[in-house]
Amino acid sequence: MGITTRDFVEDRLPEELKKVLRSVAANWGDVMDDLEALEVIKLSGAMTNEVYQINWPAKNGGVVRKVLVRVYGEGVEVFFNRDDEIRTFEFISKQGKGPRLLGRFPDGRVEEFIHARTLSAADLRDPEISALIAAKMREFHNLAVPDPKSSLIWDRMRNWLCVAKSLCSSHDTQDFCLDTLGMEISMLERELSQDYQEVRFCHNDLQYGNIMMDEETKSLTLIDYEYASYNPIAYDIANHFCEMAANYHSQTPHVLDYSQYPDLEERQRFVRIYLSSAG
Repeated sequence: MGITTRDFVEDRLPEELKKVLRSVAANWGDVMDDLEALEVIKLSGAMTNEVYQINWPAKNGGVVRKVLVRVYGEGVEVFFNRDDEIRTFEFISKQGKGPRLLGRFPDGRVEEFIHARTLSAADLRDPEISALIAAKMREFHNLAVPDPKSSLIWDRMRNWLCVAKSLCSSHDTQDFCLDTLGMEISMLERELSQDYQEVRFCHNDLQYGNIMMDEETKSLTLIDYEYASYNPIAYDIANHFCEMAANYHSQTPHVLDYSQYPDLEERQRFVRIYLSSAG
């Protein structure tokens, strides 16, 4: 049975999820046994999933336990491979570099609740926070994820282009120059696949909503690895710069404001900190 938002809205936790939660509770041993006592809060900001915070009352009035439940979105297989994303999450979880995986069910998973705030668009321009991101990116790039160590970006763009052509009208195809994009992708691949391009495991979606910061320790956690794969590290850095031009909470979240693109000094500072970081 697939899990829907209504299951949560009407406070009816799906049976598949209940089994996972009971297992988590058994490992804790200090929370109430009654699943009806759970408080379910839908969280905003997720783009490809439905995300919920579950507050679990403790026995004898103790501290409330929290977990995050992620219900996988429908139709996202157009953009990324869910099986690859799950393997990446499990690997990073075992390395202690992201939220711990607490359990899985057919349409989602239960994760450790990170007690930190999600960054905002403005945070990416803060020099101190940007420095932390640069160092954290270097650390992420040093992960030895057991995937083929070849760039995925070119095949991924070609796949997206094929899907776009299949969905667009001839008028839209012409307006968006889809018939010439294939040649442009091949040209870029030739130009940017030289030996000097270092390929590492990249996040590929380092926008502000995928970075969380502990306000007390100032430590960062990178989340949401749907697009993560091996790619040139220069691409991951450049993509992060582009994300500085994005505001996904504006009236036009799909439109980048390139007046917000980091200037040369900002870009150089980011790269210097990245290179000087031990990772």
